[in-house]
Amino acid sequence: MKTFCARRTVIRLCLPVLAAALVIAPAGCKRSKKVKVQQTEEEAPRLASIVHTSDPKTASQLASGFYDVENNSWRWTQRAFSVVLRPPASAAQRGAILTFKFAVPEVVIAKLKDVTVTASVSGSPLPPETYKASGEFSYAKEVAPALLTGESVRIDFKLDKAIAPSESDLRELGVVAHSVGLELK
Repeated sequence: MKTFCARRTVIRLCLPVLAAALVIAPAGCKRSKKVKVQQTEEEAPRLASIVHTSDPKTASQLASGFYDVENNSWRWTQRAFSVVLRPPASAAQRGAILTFKFAVPEVVIAKLKDVTVTASVSGSPLPPETYKASGEFSYAKEVAPALLTGESVRIDFKLDKAIAPSESDLRELGVVAHSVGLELK
């Protein structure tokens, strides 16, 4: 009988402590936050169809011939420069328009008189275009569907001439690039 009474006393003493613990416990629990899914380093980023040269997210698609971003909005090119783009959906059936938006600075016209831009898509040349004045321009050419069948396509640009490096600027300067893209026809 003594053990039964001792157990009862222990239970009576512990019961309020246990009840208090159960009341307080939920207040201390934190609700789980929504998990934001981000791309890991192991996952390859999805290529863009249009690359703005100042956008750090697509800078890796500027394959060669581009200098660092200036004024947070554009980049000088070299005489030859390349970009890798993702063809738009259905481009393998319908084709696309390659659009290169750029500026020919006054200094380029003053030194070179004019500049001719040519492009090739996966090695297939597109028609050239010559610019004889400074200003903002858009080189836009149709690209055949057969050139846009893969996950990515390399676009190689070439200028007929560029400003040679000098003591004041050691870079070869072509044009000022703003964006390059493929848009569905």
